[in-house]
Amino acid sequence: MNFRILFSLLICSFILACSNANNQQSTQQEDNSAIPDTVETTQMKTILFFGNSLTAGYGLDDPNDAFPGLIQLKIDSLGLPYKTINAGLSGETSSGGKERIDWLLKQKIDVFVLELGANDGLRGLPANETYKSLQAIIDKVKAAWPDCKMVLTGMLVPPSMGQRYSEDFKAVFINLAKENNMAFVPFLLENVAGEVELNQGDGIHPTVEGQQILAENVWKVLRPIL
Repeated sequence: MNFRILFSLLICSFILACSNANNQQSTQQEDNSAIPDTVETTQMKTILFFGNSLTAGYGLDDPNDAFPGLIQLKIDSLGLPYKTINAGLSGETSSGGKERIDWLLKQKIDVFVLELGANDGLRGLPANETYKSLQAIIDKVKAAWPDCKMVLTGMLVPPSMGQRYSEDFKAVFINLAKENNMAFVPFLLENVAGEVELNQGDGIHPTVEGQQILAENVWKVLRPIL
């Protein structure tokens, strides 16, 4: 066969092959464009633990051993898209929390765990004042992040505070949870309060082992809403 004719045939074959490849690629692109993107990027959500020394992990060598950090371990083990923020402050009262919450609400919060009131009770502050301060905190969270899920941890005072005060104080948390439709932990220190081996030398703040029980108390209520 004449070399020029052979060369021409090869050129034509190459052009035809390239044309077919481009057509196939174009068709594939069109087909792909018709397929909806069904893969959603999982966005990390935030759980804010707002409380006092019980949340902060007072007296522990590692603050991550406080119940918010232990709950983060549970979350990670299940592969849930949540990160916890420990906003505990030792000595915090409900009134102090009402003033402190504002700057924390500048970041997006998906779940809010409110653990305040214990210091009010130990100081014998009027139960109705504790109620008002906690409600103010709840109102601020709702106003900033209306879709935020909320959890309230209840607290009790020692019998030495008097029966009437003890009943009024306990009712503060029951009423707040009911009126605001909040997930409720009836008593954060359940199975820890009064147990010498589960508390530090002051008899008030949980040890690492005590914090593990606090984490379980909260997790039972928190897990279903995540």
